[in-house]
Amino acid sequence: MSNKRFLPIGKTELEVLHIVWELKEATVNDVLEQILKKRKVAYTTIMTVMKNLSGKGVLKYRKEGTTYVYSAKQSQQPEEVQGKLLSEILDKVFKGSPSALIQTLVKHENLSKEDREEIKKLIDGMED
Repeated sequence: MSNKRFLPIGKTELEVLHIVWELKEATVNDVLEQILKKRKVAYTTIMTVMKNLSGKGVLKYRKEGTTYVYSAKQSQQPEEVQGKLLSEILDKVFKGSPSALIQTLVKHENLSKEDREEIKKLIDGMED
């Protein structure tokens, strides 16, 4: 893993990244098609987002004719990216306090009883 500071990822970038992770590899049109099922967005917006994610080192691409085919960088697995994003949120928003993050999650999110029990089990399991 590189020591480079992880660049923050915006909401649309994260949406695109999830689609690429799901599809394994995708063109701008592939991603656009998925997002258009939920909301309107311009082709150029998705193209820019995918280029930005490549510039941030999260996606890589290869050219097939005139088409760019994007995939996740092998060193950047979904869990690793999520962990880095969460670490940045923890530092910037919660001043490094995991308990403040959990308190905010529990107080401000509509967690179901099952969600709360799963979180408790995860924490209890870490103590073993």
